[in-house]
Amino acid sequence: MKILFIDTVHPILQDQLSTAGYHCVDGTKMDREELLVKLKVYDGVVIRSRTKVDKQFLDAASVLKFIARSGAGLENIDLPYAKLKGVTVFNSPEGNKDAVGEQAIGMLLMLFNHLKRADAEVRQGIWKREENRGLELAGKTVGIIGCGHMGMAFAKKLQGFSCRIIGYDKYKINYGNGLIEEMSLNQLQQEADVVSLHLPLEKDTLFMFDKEYINAFSKPFFLINTGRGLNVRTDDLVEAIKSGIILGACLDVLEYEKSSFEKLDNTDLPEAFKYLRNSENVILSPHIAGWTKESYIKLSTFLASKILEKFGVLN
Repeated sequence: MKILFIDTVHPILQDQLSTAGYHCVDGTKMDREELLVKLKVYDGVVIRSRTKVDKQFLDAASVLKFIARSGAGLENIDLPYAKLKGVTVFNSPEGNKDAVGEQAIGMLLMLFNHLKRADAEVRQGIWKREENRGLELAGKTVGIIGCGHMGMAFAKKLQGFSCRIIGYDKYKINYGNGLIEEMSLNQLQQEADVVSLHLPLEKDTLFMFDKEYINAFSKPFFLINTGRGLNVRTDDLVEAIKSGIILGACLDVLEYEKSSFEKLDNTDLPEAFKYLRNSENVILSPHIAGWTKESYIKLSTFLASKILEKFGVLN
């Protein structure tokens, strides 16, 4: 089997596949036109988020057996058409779930304890204690929306903080196992002090978190988003922060990211982002939840295991 590596991943994936008898080819420097010409001879492709696997791509890949997506999100792949073509799609959310959970905790603690502001002040010789009095996570109710690998990993990390963990997932039941209290979205919106989004990007999650959704919460809350930037309508988020409905936000992802997640187009950023950038109640990071040295290895290790389990060792 010939495997084309279109995007850069940890070399352990190529090492394991090569050892198992797969012929791996570096295609990371191929442009779209070259790919469409050469795809017809490959049994598998390895991608990340920047590669668009649409009907044109899948039709060009006439003998394709699998797509290996390093990471969790699959919005860049036409899944129904891939299924129609008999192409297996692998991803590896198990590889970076712990990293996502840890970052969500870190951002929340940073926000609760004013660490961004306090650090900057102390560096300038400013020593304000009362003004930087923080909040404790203990005793708070944390609502998790999306209880897959990422949401459950976040819940597991929360266990030691003496907080109540509640969850809602549109597509799952019986996922709590004593870790999360499962409930309806309406119940979660009545009870949560903190809301953490762990959602894929699909038609029904595109700008799901909008003004109407926010106003359904019964009390002010803090928001964490480590899912996809396009889950949240930023204008409505900013309006909610200004009005006090949202007390603060931890945003690892932004509506304005490039689809590859590799760049933020800052040439003409709107007023909403400028507000977020200047707000002391907002913590921002460049889509790095899940982007650790350990997860880089694990993402490829899980992919290798799945491919070999499905297609076997060829030697």
